[in-house]
Amino acid sequence: VQLVEPVGALVQAGGPLRSLCAASGSTRSTFMAWSRQAPGKQRDLIASIGASGTTSYDDSVKGRFTISRDNVKNTVYLQMNSLKPDDTAVYYCYGTWGIGTRWGQGTQVTVSS
Repeated sequence: VQLVEPVGALVQAGGPLRSLCAASGSTRSTFMAWSRQAPGKQRDLIASIGASGTTSYDDSVKGRFTISRDNVKNTVYLQMNSLKPDDTAVYYCYGTWGIGTRWGQGTQVTVSS
């Protein structure tokens, strides 16, 4: 299974951005999540969605970001609203299948003030 993310985006503070993660295999029974890594910092989990649709968010994005999934398109989305310069990071999606965990290549999101 491979995960593909868009190249990246530059957005103004306060603006929205939707990122996506397209899987080459079925996501129907898969735990999917988004992590991000800012320069000089560790990679942190920020949002996840279980196979049943249950979602979870880090406090840093709660109320601003929404994770969702389309199991027909085998795609997971991250809707990001009210973006802040502190949200600047490389965003990685990943999923856990029976064969193991697979990561996307990462997408650079830069939020300008």
